[in-house]
Amino acid sequence: MNITDYAFGDSKKYEGSSEFVKLRYHMGPVLTTNITVHTIWYGKWERNQKKIIRGFINSISAAEAPRPSVAGWWRTVQLYTDQTGANISKTVRLGEEKNDRFYSHGKSLTRLSIQSVIKSAITAKTKPLPINPRSGLYLLLTADDVYVQDFCTSVCGFHYFTFPSLVGYTLPYAWVGNSAKFCPGQCAYPFAVPAYIPNHKPFKSPNGDVGVDGMISVIGHEMAELATNPLANAWYAGQDPSFPVEIAICARGFTAPGAVDPTPARLWTLEMVPRIT
Repeated sequence: MNITDYAFGDSKKYEGSSEFVKLRYHMGPVLTTNITVHTIWYGKWERNQKKIIRGFINSISAAEAPRPSVAGWWRTVQLYTDQTGANISKTVRLGEEKNDRFYSHGKSLTRLSIQSVIKSAITAKTKPLPINPRSGLYLLLTADDVYVQDFCTSVCGFHYFTFPSLVGYTLPYAWVGNSAKFCPGQCAYPFAVPAYIPNHKPFKSPNGDVGVDGMISVIGHEMAELATNPLANAWYAGQDPSFPVEIAICARGFTAPGAVDPTPARLWTLEMVPRIT
């Protein structure tokens, strides 16, 4: 079986479909200083699940890695610049973590309540997450029994920035959900295959965890878009910043500024997932 057998063809039913478009810079900031990823683990997470995701984030800035590598992919993201000519930071590192094991805001979240979860994490009485609007990236990961607004029907993850009126600060953040129980065929491809792709078997999940292994490409997707468009006014295509076509929506492995490859992004998942032994 060849990996190209898993191409979606003309289907528009997957996250990542796009016409050939040209990204443009809209003069907003990008993340040019060392990027620190502060993680919120919402719900119940196993130790190995956390290890897989931490391994991926750590691999973004790996100094020496065999090709193809996550670090090599991130070097393409680095090509994007701000209005001063400064490039996206090459350094992405793990920051602080916050565990929300008891579902403080319930098991059904809206886009606004996502921001309330972040507010709780940065204002907690014990070990609050640091507040770093300039280079902090806040990554909210929900367990497989948590449903988030629009999950599975139109998104597997999303990114935006928090509202000062709600959170007190403008902080770039991303949410990604574990789709194992809800929609692995939509959000954990190619480790699960949706019904609208007949006669195909899924690839073996590298760590035997379809939901978490499937999250890796979505996390990469959202981190790349946060780095290049953290406040919805930097790199994107289209006229509406509320519904932008961004770097990871268009590209497989991501291309240089100004052009994109419309091949589905999910196929490079196989090279991105760290193997935990």
